[in-house]
Amino acid sequence: MSTSPGWFLYMLRTPTGMLYTGITTDVTRRLGQHQAGKGAKALRGKGELELVFHCVAGDRSLASKLEIRVKKLSKAQKELLVKAAPVCLHRYFGLPDSGSLENEAREEN
Repeated sequence: MSTSPGWFLYMLRTPTGMLYTGITTDVTRRLGQHQAGKGAKALRGKGELELVFHCVAGDRSLASKLEIRVKKLSKAQKELLVKAAPVCLHRYFGLPDSGSLENEAREEN
């Protein structure tokens, strides 16, 4: 059984204020790839990137669904997520956060 938290959803800010949303299994590695110009084409040549949000997003399927939902939000809505706690992301979309799932599993045993 893997002890890895799985997938993460993250948001990066460019110097112009643009927010980029992505998913990864390793936020630090992925940020380094983006900084080196080896990530998404949308970020190449945009300057220094700032990691402004990341949270555990479950498995690949759930992470992809969250990514799609976040990408559909307005800039103002994304800014609210950046300011909010990661658990708010799951609650925003009506999904259980990973902490509550772990607590429910412990209570059942």
